[in-house]
Amino acid sequence: MQTITMHEAKTHLSHLVMLASQGEPFIIAKAGKPLVKVVPIEAKDLTQSQRLGFMLGECQVPDNFDTMLRDEIQALFEGQ
Repeated sequence: MQTITMHEAKTHLSHLVMLASQGEPFIIAKAGKPLVKVVPIEAKDLTQSQRLGFMLGECQVPDNFDTMLRDEIQALFEGQ
């Protein structure tokens, strides 16, 4: 992996970003010390935000879910 100085990164940013987007990551260093690694963003990672149904089949909802603990909840709302 190529290491680029801060000055080189400033001077050739457009070209370096194009290379990184094509799968050639690089490291930007300052005073010889590596600071950041520039890598392409993969489109498949952006689509992983789908959460609906992620626990399908992992738990069961009882048939009486809508009515269970109804009396206790009512009492709490009434301050009893």
